[in-house]
Amino acid sequence: MERLSGLDASFLYLETRSMLMQVVGLIEIDPSTVPGGWSFDRMLREMDRRITAMPTFRRKLHDSLFNLDHPVWIEDRAFDIERHVHRVALPDSGGDTELAEFCAHIAGVPLDRSKPLWELWVIEGRPHGNIAIMLRMHHAGVDGVSAADLLAQLCSLTPEDPDLDEAKVGTSAGGASLPALVADGLVNFAVRRPISIARMLPQTVRVPFQWASRSRSNEAMPAPFSAPRVAFNGTITPHRSIGFTQISLDDIKTIKNHFDVTINDVVMAVVAGGLRKYLADTDDLPDRPLIAAVPVSTHGEEDDRLVVAGTNQVTAMMMTLPTDVDDPIARIEAMRELSTTAKSHHNALDASLLRGWAQLIPPMTMGALTRLYSNYRLAERHPAVVNVIISNVPGPSFPLYFLGSRIRALFPLGPVAHGMGLNVTVMSCDGQMNFGAIACKEQMPDAWPLMRAMENDVKALLAECTS
Repeated sequence: MERLSGLDASFLYLETRSMLMQVVGLIEIDPSTVPGGWSFDRMLREMDRRITAMPTFRRKLHDSLFNLDHPVWIEDRAFDIERHVHRVALPDSGGDTELAEFCAHIAGVPLDRSKPLWELWVIEGRPHGNIAIMLRMHHAGVDGVSAADLLAQLCSLTPEDPDLDEAKVGTSAGGASLPALVADGLVNFAVRRPISIARMLPQTVRVPFQWASRSRSNEAMPAPFSAPRVAFNGTITPHRSIGFTQISLDDIKTIKNHFDVTINDVVMAVVAGGLRKYLADTDDLPDRPLIAAVPVSTHGEEDDRLVVAGTNQVTAMMMTLPTDVDDPIARIEAMRELSTTAKSHHNALDASLLRGWAQLIPPMTMGALTRLYSNYRLAERHPAVVNVIISNVPGPSFPLYFLGSRIRALFPLGPVAHGMGLNVTVMSCDGQMNFGAIACKEQMPDAWPLMRAMENDVKALLAECTS
């Protein structure tokens, strides 16, 4: 068995019927590259073969009333891939609008916690004979980086089926005995928890004083609960809207080099420009700039002794978006300064504190507080924590083949939450930047205008580069 970290488990406790904690990858594939021709049955068999070396796809949750700590992962001895892979076809047109509507519906349906927390939809009927793949996984089992790594294991550099790593074939999450589960949980609760609290308190107490000191010299990230309220900062429903677009990575690099900024600065400025246009068109643009929560991966960093590694190795950075700046050129230049300030402040903080405190929150307490927050619509009774979640996940710079089919696009979609009803995630892949937006449908009924506004912002910046 493998114990979930506190941060992993928090995505279970935070989940409600209207706030699903899922990570989605929407993949456009060209099946004409499959040697011998594509078929659903062949794809299913090949995926089943590869999963024999991927225990993450075969593990499920296990818990007990006597467990005082977070749940554990165990092997699903009854694993059946046909319970996870589904096949549908879009109507005749099969365009992006129809695809987004279907995926938005699926994104609003909870995953079954009695089996491994993932499913894959094969969506046929796309233009040019292409097929869409919707892979969704629970955030308790993956973050953006680990989800990309898992997806990579279903891909190869050529259309041919690769050999499997024999050392990984048959590896298992194992089982869990009740005595071991209870004993380990009791030790964590009664011994490790008090020690961790004593160690983290001094570090935590210093944070607000350091933040205030930086604020006085204009060197601080924006503080939580300081964001202006817009339409997507209320209590969310289970209904979703989705939009996506591709922008050439070469165009992004041209803008980056011309304005002497980073690729992430360009991404943030383009999203800010799109949000400004969208909010202005819906008569909801505030005078003050929006604030984004930006997940920052800590994969590869040395873990603090207070932190259980887990799957989700991430912290969050608060960043001001220059949505109050009308001119695209002035906006990207402002973004450079805002980004530099946020990164400097974030790097000065202990990245393990968020994960450390998540490790200590009692499961029943977090679940009860989440239900209270949702039922009483408390997200609408205090200043907005942030306005939007924006994530940029690095991807491969070369062609990939998903179970033999060439990947043409890979749109990432993250979760939304009460008070944060819009998530924009970006992933690079084979010379393209893939932007995916998912929102609460009642708060953003149509995500496509945001996508068009972002595309136009890129065009405006490119025009300046070539003038």
